Amino acid sequence: MSTLQVTNIQATGETASRSVSGVAAAWVNWNGTGTVAIRDSFNVGSMTDNGTGDYTTNISSAMGNANYSYVALGGDTSGALSVRIENASNRTTTTIDLLAYAGAGGGTTNTLDMQDLNGVFHGDLA
Repeated sequence: MSTLQVTNIQATGETASRSVSGVAAAWVNWNGTGTVAIRDSFNVGSMTDNGTGDYTTNISSAMGNANYSYVALGGDTSGALSVRIENASNRTTTTIDLLAYAGAGGGTTNTLDMQDLNGVFHGDLA
């Protein structure tokens, strides 16, 4: 396989180019209810169900360090819900733990499985 090295990229049909460093290193959309299942992803090999509302994202190609940016959003038919990073100390170059919880209060007493979860990673790959 060949490697194409570029500074900026532009998709067909787009008018603006973007810095390669600004492109997501990984992303995932998964179903967090019942048997956890990835619907679609890039550079995410699997999701681990650790219990009610508790998930681990497993990154396929490692990040350059554990200081990458990660954004997670979730939703469910039961109302407005939130997702937060459970514990920054659980973040490694290949995994990050998430805790899905209801409302703004957080805490493990509010955790629940969500139907629609999404995560995006930004940072350098190893």
